[in-house]
Amino acid sequence: MARYTDASCRICRRENSKLFLKGDRCYSAKCSFDRRPQAPGMHGKHRGKPTSYSLMLREKQKVKRSYGLLEKQFRSLFEKAERQKGMTGGNLLVLLERRLDNIVFRLGFAGSRTQARQLVSHGHFLVNGRKVDIPSFLVKSGDRISIREKSRSAAVITGAMETVGRRGVPAWMELDKASFSGQIKDLPTRQDLPVTINEQLIVELYSK
Repeated sequence: MARYTDASCRICRRENSKLFLKGDRCYSAKCSFDRRPQAPGMHGKHRGKPTSYSLMLREKQKVKRSYGLLEKQFRSLFEKAERQKGMTGGNLLVLLERRLDNIVFRLGFAGSRTQARQLVSHGHFLVNGRKVDIPSFLVKSGDRISIREKSRSAAVITGAMETVGRRGVPAWMELDKASFSGQIKDLPTRQDLPVTINEQLIVELYSK
Protein backbone atom coordinates (compact mmCIF):
# COMPACT_ATOMS: atom_id res chain seq x y z
CA MET A 1 0.00 0.00 0.00
CA ALA A 2 1.28 3.50 -0.84
CA ARG A 3 2.22 5.66 2.12
CA TYR A 4 4.04 8.89 2.91
CA THR A 5 7.62 8.21 4.02
CA ASP A 6 9.15 11.71 4.06
CA ALA A 7 9.63 13.87 7.18
CA SER A 8 6.29 14.44 8.94
CA CYS A 9 7.24 17.91 10.16
CA ARG A 10 7.48 19.15 6.56
CA ILE A 11 3.74 18.51 6.21
CA CYS A 12 2.86 20.83 9.10
CA ARG A 13 5.13 23.54 7.72
CA ARG A 14 3.71 23.17 4.21
CA GLU A 15 0.13 23.43 5.46
CA ASN A 16 1.02 26.26 7.88
CA SER A 17 -0.72 24.42 10.69
CA LYS A 18 0.39 22.16 13.53
CA LEU A 19 -1.18 18.78 12.68
CA PHE A 20 0.29 16.83 15.64
CA LEU A 21 1.71 14.10 13.42
CA LYS A 22 4.57 13.14 15.76
CA GLY A 23 2.71 12.64 19.00
CA ASP A 24 4.16 14.08 22.21
CA ARG A 25 7.07 15.71 20.35
CA CYS A 26 4.59 18.23 18.91
CA TYR A 27 3.98 19.55 22.44
CA SER A 28 7.67 19.98 23.21
CA ALA A 29 10.27 22.63 22.38
CA LYS A 30 11.61 20.26 19.69
CA CYS A 31 8.56 20.83 17.46
CA SER A 32 9.87 21.87 14.02
CA PHE A 33 6.74 23.90 13.24
CA ASP A 34 7.31 26.12 16.28
CA ARG A 35 11.00 26.58 15.44
CA ARG A 36 10.53 27.09 11.69
CA PRO A 37 6.91 28.06 10.97
CA GLN A 38 7.52 28.97 7.32
CA ALA A 39 6.91 26.58 4.41
CA PRO A 40 9.79 24.20 3.55
CA GLY A 41 12.17 24.97 0.70
CA MET A 42 14.36 27.93 -0.24
CA HIS A 43 11.34 30.07 -1.16
CA GLY A 44 9.27 29.14 1.88
CA LYS A 45 9.34 32.66 3.34
CA HIS A 46 8.42 34.40 0.10
CA ARG A 47 5.41 32.63 -1.36
CA GLY A 48 3.02 34.80 -3.34
CA LYS A 49 -0.60 35.61 -2.53
CA PRO A 50 -2.65 32.37 -2.71
CA THR A 51 -5.43 32.04 -5.27
CA SER A 52 -8.94 30.87 -4.35
CA TYR A 53 -8.14 27.44 -5.81
CA SER A 54 -4.92 27.28 -3.80
CA LEU A 55 -6.85 27.99 -0.58
CA MET A 56 -9.31 25.19 -1.33
CA LEU A 57 -6.55 22.74 -2.23
CA ARG A 58 -4.47 23.53 0.85
CA GLU A 59 -7.49 23.07 3.15
CA LYS A 60 -8.20 19.67 1.62
CA GLN A 61 -4.56 18.65 1.87
CA LYS A 62 -4.38 19.83 5.48
CA VAL A 63 -7.35 17.72 6.57
CA LYS A 64 -6.35 14.71 4.48
CA ARG A 65 -2.80 14.73 5.83
CA SER A 66 -3.93 15.37 9.40
CA TYR A 67 -5.97 12.15 9.35
CA GLY A 68 -3.28 10.31 7.36
CA LEU A 69 -5.37 9.33 4.34
CA LEU A 70 -4.49 8.90 0.69
CA GLU A 71 -6.46 10.79 -1.95
CA LYS A 72 -8.57 7.78 -2.97
CA GLN A 73 -9.56 7.07 0.64
CA PHE A 74 -10.38 10.71 1.30
CA ARG A 75 -12.45 11.06 -1.88
CA SER A 76 -14.36 7.89 -1.02
CA LEU A 77 -15.30 9.31 2.40
CA PHE A 78 -16.35 12.59 0.77
CA GLU A 79 -18.69 10.76 -1.61
CA LYS A 80 -20.16 8.86 1.33
CA ALA A 81 -20.69 12.16 3.16
CA GLU A 82 -22.49 13.54 0.08
CA ARG A 83 -25.01 10.68 0.18
CA GLN A 84 -25.90 11.34 3.81
CA LYS A 85 -28.48 13.83 5.01
CA GLY A 86 -27.24 17.18 6.26
CA MET A 87 -24.24 19.31 5.36
CA THR A 88 -21.64 17.43 3.33
CA GLY A 89 -18.67 19.13 4.99
CA GLY A 90 -19.87 18.39 8.50
CA ASN A 91 -20.71 14.81 7.53
CA LEU A 92 -17.18 14.37 6.17
CA LEU A 93 -15.54 15.52 9.41
CA VAL A 94 -17.75 13.25 11.49
CA LEU A 95 -16.86 10.26 9.28
CA LEU A 96 -13.17 11.06 9.70
CA GLU A 97 -13.57 11.23 13.47
CA ARG A 98 -15.42 7.90 13.55
CA ARG A 99 -12.50 5.96 12.04
CA LEU A 100 -11.10 3.45 14.51
CA ASP A 101 -7.52 4.69 14.13
CA ASN A 102 -8.67 8.20 15.01
CA ILE A 103 -10.67 6.92 18.00
CA VAL A 104 -7.61 5.06 19.32
CA PHE A 105 -5.59 8.28 18.97
CA ARG A 106 -8.27 10.47 20.58
CA LEU A 107 -8.58 8.13 23.56
CA GLY A 108 -4.84 8.34 24.12
CA PHE A 109 -3.97 4.73 23.34
CA ALA A 110 -1.51 5.95 20.68
CA GLY A 111 0.68 9.02 20.38
CA SER A 112 -0.34 9.84 16.81
CA ARG A 113 -2.80 8.69 14.17
CA THR A 114 0.03 7.00 12.27
CA GLN A 115 0.95 5.03 15.35
CA ALA A 116 -2.73 4.26 16.01
CA ARG A 117 -3.17 2.92 12.48
CA GLN A 118 -0.27 0.55 12.92
CA LEU A 119 -1.49 -0.68 16.30
CA VAL A 120 -5.01 -1.30 14.97
CA SER A 121 -3.62 -3.16 11.94
CA HIS A 122 -1.65 -5.43 14.28
CA GLY A 123 -4.81 -6.39 16.14
CA HIS A 124 -4.21 -4.75 19.51
CA PHE A 125 -7.77 -3.46 19.96
CA LEU A 126 -11.26 -4.81 20.52
CA VAL A 127 -14.56 -3.17 19.62
CA ASN A 128 -17.38 -4.44 21.83
CA GLY A 129 -15.20 -7.40 22.77
CA ARG A 130 -14.33 -8.43 19.20
CA LYS A 131 -10.93 -7.91 17.56
CA VAL A 132 -10.97 -5.34 14.78
CA ASP A 133 -7.81 -4.79 12.72
CA ILE A 134 -9.22 -2.41 10.10
CA PRO A 135 -8.14 1.22 10.73
CA SER A 136 -11.01 2.59 8.61
CA PHE A 137 -13.67 0.76 10.67
CA LEU A 138 -16.38 3.28 11.62
CA VAL A 139 -17.46 3.19 15.24
CA LYS A 140 -21.04 3.88 16.37
CA SER A 141 -22.57 5.53 19.40
CA GLY A 142 -22.31 3.22 22.41
CA ASP A 143 -19.34 1.23 21.08
CA ARG A 144 -16.65 0.30 23.60
CA ILE A 145 -13.04 0.22 22.43
CA SER A 146 -10.57 -1.69 24.61
CA ILE A 147 -6.97 -2.83 24.49
CA ARG A 148 -6.44 -6.58 24.27
CA GLU A 149 -5.23 -7.94 27.58
CA LYS A 150 -1.91 -9.21 26.24
CA SER A 151 -1.21 -5.80 24.65
CA ARG A 152 -1.78 -3.67 27.74
CA SER A 153 1.85 -3.80 28.82
CA ALA A 154 3.23 -2.71 25.44
CA ALA A 155 5.58 0.23 25.96
CA VAL A 156 4.17 2.18 23.01
CA ILE A 157 0.64 2.02 24.47
CA THR A 158 1.54 2.69 28.10
CA GLY A 159 3.74 5.59 27.01
CA ALA A 160 0.91 7.16 25.03
CA MET A 161 -1.54 6.79 27.92
CA GLU A 162 0.85 8.64 30.23
CA THR A 163 0.79 11.71 27.96
CA VAL A 164 -2.89 11.82 26.99
CA GLY A 165 -3.45 14.57 29.55
CA ARG A 166 -1.59 17.02 27.31
CA ARG A 167 -4.33 17.01 24.68
CA GLY A 168 -7.31 15.70 26.64
CA VAL A 169 -10.13 13.39 25.57
CA PRO A 170 -13.09 14.82 23.58
CA ALA A 171 -16.34 15.27 25.49
CA TRP A 172 -18.17 12.79 23.25
CA MET A 173 -15.87 9.99 24.45
CA GLU A 174 -15.22 8.52 27.87
CA LEU A 175 -11.86 7.06 28.88
CA ASP A 176 -11.49 4.48 31.65
CA LYS A 177 -7.76 4.05 32.23
CA ALA A 178 -8.28 1.40 34.90
CA SER A 179 -9.93 -0.97 32.43
CA PHE A 180 -7.80 0.11 29.43
CA SER A 181 -10.96 1.02 27.54
CA GLY A 182 -13.05 3.88 26.29
CA GLN A 183 -16.63 4.34 25.14
CA ILE A 184 -18.32 6.44 22.48
CA LYS A 185 -20.97 8.31 24.47
CA ASP A 186 -22.44 9.88 21.36
CA LEU A 187 -21.34 10.67 17.82
CA PRO A 188 -19.73 14.09 17.52
CA THR A 189 -21.48 17.11 16.04
CA ARG A 190 -19.77 19.88 14.11
CA GLN A 191 -19.52 21.90 17.33
CA ASP A 192 -17.36 19.14 18.85
CA LEU A 193 -14.82 19.21 16.04
CA PRO A 194 -11.86 21.53 15.35
CA VAL A 195 -12.91 25.07 14.47
CA THR A 196 -9.66 25.59 12.54
CA ILE A 197 -11.02 23.48 9.67
CA ASN A 198 -13.02 25.21 6.94
CA GLU A 199 -14.77 22.19 5.44
CA GLN A 200 -16.76 24.34 3.01
CA LEU A 201 -13.56 24.94 1.04
CA ILE A 202 -13.20 21.17 0.59
CA VAL A 203 -16.79 20.87 -0.61
CA GLU A 204 -16.22 23.68 -3.12
CA LEU A 205 -13.02 22.05 -4.38
CA TYR A 206 -14.67 18.69 -5.07
CA SER A 207 -17.68 20.44 -6.62
CA LYS A 208 -15.60 21.99 -9.39
